[in-house]
Amino acid sequence: MALLLGLVIFAIYLFRNTTPQQESSGLGRATSAYITVAAFLFGALCSGVAGYVGMWVSVRANVRVSSAARRSAREALQIAVRAGGFSALVVVGMAVMGVAILYAILYVWLGVDSPGAMKSTDLPLLLVGYGFGASFVALFAQLGGGIFTKAADVGADLVGKVEQGIPEDDPRNPAVIADLVGDNVGDCAARGADLFESIAAEIISAMILGGTMAKHCKIEDPSGFILFPLVVHSFDLVVSSVGIFSIRNKRESGVIGTVEDPMKTLEKGYSVTILLAVLTFGLSTRWLLYTEQAPSAWLNFALCGLVGIVTAYAFVWISKYYTDYKYEPVRTLALASSTGHGTNIIAGISLGLESTALPVLVISLAIVSAFWLGRTSGLTDEAGNPTGGLFGTAVATMGMLSTAAYVLTMDMFGPIADNAGGIVEMSQQPESVREITDVLDAVGNTTKATTKGFAIGSAALASFLLFSAYMDEVAAFAQEPFKQVDIAIPEVFVGGLLGSMLIFLFSAWACSAVGRTAQEVVNEVRRQFIERPGIMDYKEKPDYGRCVSIVASASLREMIKPGALAIISPTVVGFLFRILGYYTGHPLLGAKVVASMLMFATVSGILMALFLNTAGGAWDNAKKYIETGALGGKGSDTHKAAVTGDTVGDPFKDTAGPSLHVLIKMLATITLVMAPIFL
Repeated sequence: MALLLGLVIFAIYLFRNTTPQQESSGLGRATSAYITVAAFLFGALCSGVAGYVGMWVSVRANVRVSSAARRSAREALQIAVRAGGFSALVVVGMAVMGVAILYAILYVWLGVDSPGAMKSTDLPLLLVGYGFGASFVALFAQLGGGIFTKAADVGADLVGKVEQGIPEDDPRNPAVIADLVGDNVGDCAARGADLFESIAAEIISAMILGGTMAKHCKIEDPSGFILFPLVVHSFDLVVSSVGIFSIRNKRESGVIGTVEDPMKTLEKGYSVTILLAVLTFGLSTRWLLYTEQAPSAWLNFALCGLVGIVTAYAFVWISKYYTDYKYEPVRTLALASSTGHGTNIIAGISLGLESTALPVLVISLAIVSAFWLGRTSGLTDEAGNPTGGLFGTAVATMGMLSTAAYVLTMDMFGPIADNAGGIVEMSQQPESVREITDVLDAVGNTTKATTKGFAIGSAALASFLLFSAYMDEVAAFAQEPFKQVDIAIPEVFVGGLLGSMLIFLFSAWACSAVGRTAQEVVNEVRRQFIERPGIMDYKEKPDYGRCVSIVASASLREMIKPGALAIISPTVVGFLFRILGYYTGHPLLGAKVVASMLMFATVSGILMALFLNTAGGAWDNAKKYIETGALGGKGSDTHKAAVTGDTVGDPFKDTAGPSLHVLIKMLATITLVMAPIFL
């Protein structure tokens, strides 16, 4: 699909307009087309490799964690964290190296900054294809991985736990292998590609805005403003490594009650990472963003970075509050399970809806604060107008993602611990070993939810930056100002409605894909239990391969429709309204309608993703809380109601929710790449 889309992009770029800057530097349509397609395919390849690395490490680490759990909880925790850390550092390192290599090759090949050649401030716009390629593969990885893992999980739970009354990862369940494989596919591979795409898109959009601002302000050496994002993320690798290696639980006991809470241990490592990130961010701004035109501007930008770091911490804390069973929301949800399945569903949906409020307040405060700090930095254009506002927001996004490697470590920790628990159950280890992996698994559920919250926050900021970059690019191609979008114009308002509808339709298709595939798994598992009665007495072995094959083929098939919707919608809408604008005398109508579509889709997508992720995570941990022995424990009616809630929440938190924040960034990058055909 990436190769096919690459050909489409190539054809579009061969017939598109060129900007005055490209014409003056001799960059023709053919060269521009080759560069964009090569960047797109390189980004797609790197995103795929990032996902593969995440899974390659996970499947080797989980068996080691399950073995370590037989000796001590401390050792199991440390192996799980370091395995997750290795994947995270490779993913972030690839994102930085990919952009740096592409920038360096283009810089040398095009002879940038030499007389008559392209200026370095215009070069980042050629990298947009890389971000689009990364988000394209990440969307399909997240969609396909989410459908795979949740269809297997739902099928295994409904028949195994509810109908047959056997434990979660019991080897007698024919869907258990598909479920365990799904954790690696849906959480490690998909999240690796997702975070890779987030960092790549944020680096490129910040480079574009830094270059544009440097050009408007006539800064003599703009390289610091362009390369700043790469330096920040290089420091991220260093500070996150220190945070990962700081995790050392001192107590050497296998009895879980005497071991320090794993969540507290992970939070200590995160605190170390944040402290170092603040220091390195301040040094980076002084080193690269100092300019004689505004000597105190670097300090304002350092404060923007601090706003981003605080925002990241706030998102992690809010997600933890709503999904960890130590806090009131999840305990209230668990209590609702005691009165039946219906009240559990009502409580879970209301909790998810409520959880959108605090993150939106935090992200709103962050955008306004960062924009204001950037605007008052002292940097002005030739007319004396302040120009640092958007770059300030870009720096805040960099601050938020300056601990991305450690946050991704916490996310990768989740599926590794989950699979270790499955291996312990399947190999019939003593109950004390399962207790250790259960605690690590519950913590992993919380860290996965906090990572999703973090990813949504960064997606909101990155989409705002990409939206601004899109408006700049439209202005450059149209050679007229494009600074605002008026939703009072009927066509523009319709574009906004279509953007919101896209989010709801995409979510519906993603959830229904899980439902349809889960039905196939349920029917297969029931068939095996009926036709092979010896499975329950360990006299016959289930056919695990049949369930794996059902979810693998279904996930590949089912991800195409929602994925195609995301790619085709903005292009078709923009092109149709461009034609309408041509006949009605409004040349920028297509670009304005797409801008409105992007704005509304971003707002709707952020709220929907917050709702889906938090509700799903809370349902899962309410079930885990009951399984600790609370409110009747395993096998009780309360537990059965909680399992229903967890089943409903599965496609929410691991398929539709995570896919949405990838979707809104992909919509932003696709409009940036396709901007010329809207004019």
